[in-house]
Amino acid sequence: MLDIFVIGGGINGASVARDAAGRGYSVALAEMNDLASGTSSAATKLIHGGLRYLEHYEFRLVHEALAEREILWAAAPHIIWPLRFVLPHHKGLRPAAVLRAGLALYDYMGGRRLLPPTKTLDLTRDEAGKPLKPGYKLAFEYSDCWVNDARFVVLNARDAADRGAQIHVRTKVVSARRENGAWTIELDGEAGRQTVSARMLINAAGPWVDEVINGVMGKNGSHNVRLVQGSHIVVKKLYEHDRCYFFQNSDGRIFFAIPYEDDFTLIGTTDRDYHGDPKDVKITPEETDYLLKAASEYFAQGITSDDIVWSYSGVRPLFDDGASAAQEATRDYVLKVDGDATSGAVVNVFGGKLTTSRRLAESVLEKIEAVLGKKGAAWTEKSTLPGGDFGPKSFDAEVRRLGKDYPGFAPSLLRRLMRLYGTRTSAILGSARSEADLGTNFGADLYGAEVDYLVASEWARTAQDVLWRRTKLGLKVSAEDVARLDAYLAE
Repeated sequence: MLDIFVIGGGINGASVARDAAGRGYSVALAEMNDLASGTSSAATKLIHGGLRYLEHYEFRLVHEALAEREILWAAAPHIIWPLRFVLPHHKGLRPAAVLRAGLALYDYMGGRRLLPPTKTLDLTRDEAGKPLKPGYKLAFEYSDCWVNDARFVVLNARDAADRGAQIHVRTKVVSARRENGAWTIELDGEAGRQTVSARMLINAAGPWVDEVINGVMGKNGSHNVRLVQGSHIVVKKLYEHDRCYFFQNSDGRIFFAIPYEDDFTLIGTTDRDYHGDPKDVKITPEETDYLLKAASEYFAQGITSDDIVWSYSGVRPLFDDGASAAQEATRDYVLKVDGDATSGAVVNVFGGKLTTSRRLAESVLEKIEAVLGKKGAAWTEKSTLPGGDFGPKSFDAEVRRLGKDYPGFAPSLLRRLMRLYGTRTSAILGSARSEADLGTNFGADLYGAEVDYLVASEWARTAQDVLWRRTKLGLKVSAEDVARLDAYLAE
């Protein structure tokens, strides 16, 4: 019998499985689709405190998130790195004094050691002013971090598996029922129908958390989450510098414009209540128009639908706190325990975000310890994720080291691989001496050796898994390339 069974392969589920396995609990996780196939790969891809949450007085959440930035950066410096945010100011929006005070609080609460502090910019002189329409003079620049969101999930799952957890992808939990003080869980997936037992259940199903409670566990009438749709567009690169813009819109909402995958700019997000099936979510024409119009208010270069190369949309499962507007609903997480060691306990996880996922997992482990008893101590704060075992400021040095080990490879390929796999890049390249040794090129320098690694080590099954969640090369390959990759994976 397992100690813990986790439902959901997003960032919350993967983080809980990793922490629990590292403490010595026996753990299994089931994800009905691919890892990070829901909310966790549809984010704005930031590790941030949430500057706008200060307006809603969510000080505990902001403080916790700010403190996590450098912890996570140190844990995974290949997929997480610092990003400077430029917040232009103009009349009619939040007063400059309010912004300055908020950013001072943001710096003070954050416990920064490596991230640089806020500073004021003169946009008539600074490069950040060049892409904007004339008239912008004042801006504030502050620090947060960027994350490759889907890889963040996969690496947590990989580390959990390396520590003994069983990770089941494309495996649906059909039912979970209490029997003799434990859980009997029926699965239907890649291994066919099977039944497992666990002493404790963790429901980290994200947008489907209520569905698991009502359907899988058979408790009708449960309603805990508010589904909020957030959509993004990716357009051709709008500017050359490496900073992000944090824009205030005239309706009081905010959005970002972020350098993305070298050749693009990511613009988002939206906030609107969602009432359909989470698997069917997609950006609406209204959201597209909203983002295009909002960005065009700031950038000198007009942005139209012809500039969009990709769009994506996700559903955030926010805890339903009764807020009147979607953008005002709490972004904090809520944990609810049902049952005990005698009857069989479950922890239902509501809300959460990429930035606080490690801390959420620690909080879940406190609930687990209260039921199952304590095993190992908390350990993740000083740990690294697979491939991240180098200093947070040492990425460029690692790329140079890799170049010396593999002199026959294009520097651009080595840098891309290091950004995805860190020190585990050598597991892909092996004894190869040039690209010709890596097998079939599926476009955008995606070779067979990398695909084979993703199948063997990171649970990739389809071209979509490889191109959109393990990498973002879907932005750069042709339909013919996708077809060849799918055929290769089907062999």
